[in-house]
Amino acid sequence: MHIFRGLRHPDIAPGCALTIGNFDGVHRGHQAMLALLRGEAARRGVPSCVMTFEPHPRDYFAAALGKPELAPARVVTLRDKLAELARCGIDQVLVLPFNQRLAGEAAEAFIDEVLVHGLGVRYVLVGDDFRFGARRAGDYAMLDAAGQRQGFDVARMQSYEVHGERVSSSAVRAALAEGRMEDAATLLGRPYAISGHVVHGRKLGRALAESTPGRGDGFPTLNLRFSRRAHAWKPAASGIFVVRVFGLADQPLPGVANLGVRPSLDPHDVNGGRVLLETHCLQWPAHLGADGAYGKIIRVELLHKLHDELRYHSLAALTEGIARDCADARAWLAAHPARI
Repeated sequence: MHIFRGLRHPDIAPGCALTIGNFDGVHRGHQAMLALLRGEAARRGVPSCVMTFEPHPRDYFAAALGKPELAPARVVTLRDKLAELARCGIDQVLVLPFNQRLAGEAAEAFIDEVLVHGLGVRYVLVGDDFRFGARRAGDYAMLDAAGQRQGFDVARMQSYEVHGERVSSSAVRAALAEGRMEDAATLLGRPYAISGHVVHGRKLGRALAESTPGRGDGFPTLNLRFSRRAHAWKPAASGIFVVRVFGLADQPLPGVANLGVRPSLDPHDVNGGRVLLETHCLQWPAHLGADGAYGKIIRVELLHKLHDELRYHSLAALTEGIARDCADARAWLAAHPARI
């Protein structure tokens, strides 16, 4: 899959079958749309293309208004979105920066400058609630009329339902926010997962080993840290989870993870209030040693929520809390052997 950041790139294939959207989560409704797009692209002999935006338009407007609370929680990072689009067999993805210029572009200008002159679209597939252009003035009817005038086909896909429930990014966000991980997996068509490079953290696992007799090597963790930027990723899920980790061994490793800001014993530590996914593997691969995971790309599947984040006021209390979470994770995994 080819990824292009910005419209003016010499390698973008002229003519394509296109769909447009944020595709947060690449859930089962998105997957059905992408399958239809691929079929139409193959029939026309053109590449399939997804146009998406970064930051999310609602992130942009929240920042512009100075109201960060209006920014939506996100199901996936851009990295994971692109990975899922590739898994769905899309040929190319165009990531447009959502900025002041794009936010203010009239719907008619978007059709002419981006779809026709920029991409030379042959086919455009949109959802039933698709809106575009400044003040969301553009809709399916406008796009269809433009297609008839300028020689490209336009189609609209109706909502996708599972067990009578409309599949949407909002529904996935709600399930994750409420800790309903199995419901989220049903909507996504896969367990909810986050991937990234393992980075150095606060070394609390080693501090626990040094301060707690009999604790062995403490609780070594795999840390995935997310951006400090104004449009930083705000995950839809948070708390303590039973997980499995891919990328360190031939088989997935069971573990327990904290997703969130990780209430800290030191407010000035390296995490600095950023979102962190901190994972402790219940079975640490001996071949990695103490530092062998740094820099590796891992994928962490969140299988079951144990509880919300907690604040601990001492290393001893933190040690007891982590040990309890590990025991609860082992108990859950023992009761659900097919999940690991």
